[in-house]
Amino acid sequence: QVQLVESGGGSVQAGGSLRLSCAASGYTSNNYCMGWFRQAPGKEREGVAIFNIRDGGIYYCDSVKGRFTISQDNAKNTQYLQMNSVKPEDTALYICAATACRIYQLRIAVNDYNYWGQGTQVTVSS
Repeated sequence: QVQLVESGGGSVQAGGSLRLSCAASGYTSNNYCMGWFRQAPGKEREGVAIFNIRDGGIYYCDSVKGRFTISQDNAKNTQYLQMNSVKPEDTALYICAATACRIYQLRIAVNDYNYWGQGTQVTVSS
């Protein structure tokens, strides 16, 4: 059974930085995508950054390009989301997710993912 555990959320002022972590366990191969979604109150869940573990392919949603960086430490089975120059509109519950992926595939739809963490809250004040 795949398990995902997030950490690193909190409160930060606009322009500041945070680093989220997601520790994964239970995967028996590297044929999967793992990444971050977020959900703000009253809004739909959206994909923020996705990483293909097999080939290192990366997806970012337009609103975070140039500000957020996703990275993977395979030795620790941990993924990181470095959030720089945060904005109030980044305020949301950030949720780590994983699903099976082929090489060179990036799955960004919420419905494609079948493993989810509990989420970690990020609050950005102006």
